[in-house]
Amino acid sequence: MGKKRVLVVGGTGYLGQHLLQGISEIEGTLYDIAFTHHSFPPQALFQAFPHSIAFHVDLKTGDGFETVSERFGQPDVVVNCAALSVPRACEKDPDAAMAINVPSSLVNWLSSFTESNDTLLIHLSTDQVYEGVKSFYKEEDDAVPVNVYGQSKVAAEKFISEKCSNYAILRSSIIFGPQTVSPVPKSLPIQWIDSVLSKGDKVDFFDDEYRCPVSVKDVVTIILALVDRWLSEGKKMQVLLNVGGPDRVSRVQMAEAVAQIRGYDTSLINTVSASSVDRGVRSPADISMDVTKLVQTLKISPTPFKDGVRLTLDAEASS
Repeated sequence: MGKKRVLVVGGTGYLGQHLLQGISEIEGTLYDIAFTHHSFPPQALFQAFPHSIAFHVDLKTGDGFETVSERFGQPDVVVNCAALSVPRACEKDPDAAMAINVPSSLVNWLSSFTESNDTLLIHLSTDQVYEGVKSFYKEEDDAVPVNVYGQSKVAAEKFISEKCSNYAILRSSIIFGPQTVSPVPKSLPIQWIDSVLSKGDKVDFFDDEYRCPVSVKDVVTIILALVDRWLSEGKKMQVLLNVGGPDRVSRVQMAEAVAQIRGYDTSLINTVSASSVDRGVRSPADISMDVTKLVQTLKISPTPFKDGVRLTLDAEASS
């Protein structure tokens, strides 16, 4: 049996880089790896993952996918990590949000292969598909997003479930963890909290916005478990999973966890309501998720939030 081909779409992003790292760390790896990028191919990635192939792809138009076909062939697995994921940016440019976040060019490219059913598509969605009016949403609850970002992700889920016969859709919460091999430009949640509290000034945090932040290592483990299941069993899947951590936390509680681990004065954490700040986009209040189905399906228990924060800060200190 030859090596299986895995294509990471959006390989230069935060999750994409951690996934490339996770695959490369598998001993005696059975995978040929390729990744796509849109803006620039970072040299640090080529050095860290010398056996992977990089392709420039424009998700809006699909330009670049033909080159993947010619040089890499039909992938056995595609993991789509690419997205316009800043809610305010999506609100400002809804057309771009829909063009990038609904992976029509990717799905159309996959369907061009005669054996299109032989590719598993793992697609990253978001907890922002939920309205945010209750705690611990389940996968079967109605998706009623309150902003363009959530709407584009619901449209993507609908598109994939109608057009693909072999897929897993992962509704991810806030993903946190160590910085990537090639540092990403966006601020990372735990590192940002750490940096602002370390200055010793009071900082505002919301006490009425709840999420189930998930460790990036757990998300990689979940993706690799799905890949392994598909490649070993060969049974098509049509799976929708909430991918969150086990803890429902407010922004204040996130900051408190960092402060306690780092020994900062918790009086620096100033409690405010999310409604007191205009962020240029509506943000759902409580989109905590029930992850029972994830645990039962893959036999994976996500890392408790405080443990994940400690691991993140330890990794930053040793890097």
